[in-house]
Amino acid sequence: MRLEDLRADCGSCHGLCCVALTFAKSADFAIDKDAGEPCPNLQQDFRCGIHEKLRPEGFQGCTVYDCFGAGQKVSRLAGPSWREQPGQKMFAALPIMRQLHELLWYLTEALQLDQTREIHQQLRELRDHVEEVTLQDLETVDLEAERQAVNELLLKTSRLVRGKQPKSKERRGADLFGAKLRGADLRAANLRGAYLIAADLREADLRQADLIGADLRDADLRGADLTGALFLTQSQVNAARGNTATKLPSAVLRPAHWV
Repeated sequence: MRLEDLRADCGSCHGLCCVALTFAKSADFAIDKDAGEPCPNLQQDFRCGIHEKLRPEGFQGCTVYDCFGAGQKVSRLAGPSWREQPGQKMFAALPIMRQLHELLWYLTEALQLDQTREIHQQLRELRDHVEEVTLQDLETVDLEAERQAVNELLLKTSRLVRGKQPKSKERRGADLFGAKLRGADLRAANLRGAYLIAADLREADLRQADLIGADLRDADLRGADLTGALFLTQSQVNAARGNTATKLPSAVLRPAHWV
C-alpha cells in the first residue's frame, strides 16, 4: 500500500460524501442538507456540477473534505450504487471507513521513514490488521480500540523521527489561535492536536514537526516549509492558506484554491 492509494478518487465513487453527510448552512455550505439527501449539485453520473467553482458558490466545506479513499472503497465493496439499491448501509459505512483509512494513512507514512526501521514489523502487522478490519462488517468495529492501538505506534514514530526536543517545542494541544509565528523555528516541534486556527505561519520552519490532529483552519502557510512534516493530511492542508512558495510533503497535493 502507498499513500497515493489512500487519496480520494471521486471518479470511482458513487458520490457518497455528497449524499451521506449533513450540510449546515454556514460559511462552509450555502445550503442545509440532511444526511441521506443528495446535494442538488450532484449529477446523475455522480459528479459535482459546480466542482470548478465550489468556493465562489459557497461550498468551501466541500473543498476541505477528504475521505482518504474511503468513498471509492465503500462504493466498490457495495457494488450497485445507492440509486439502484437502498443506500443506508453505504452511508453509515462511509464515516467509519474514512476513520480507518486515516489510520492506514498514518501507518503507511510511518513505514516509509528510515528512522522507524526498528518498529517496521509492528507497523506492518498493525497496518495489515486495520486493512483487514476495513473488509469486515463496519458496524461491529471498535474504532476507539483501533485508534488506541495505532496511536501507540504513532507516538513511537514521532519520538524516533523528532528526537529529544527542548520544552519550548513541546506544544501538544496548545492554544495557538491566531498566534504570530511568522518565520518561527518549529522544526521537529510536537504540535499534536494544537489549535493553529488563523495562525500566522508565513515562512515558518515546520520540517519534521508532528502535526497529527493539528487544526490548521485558515492558518497562513505562505512560504512555510513543511518538508517531512509528520502525519500531515490533505484535509489539514485544504483548510489552510498557502501559495506556490509553500513546501509540502510529497504525498500531499497543493490545493487548487491556493493558486
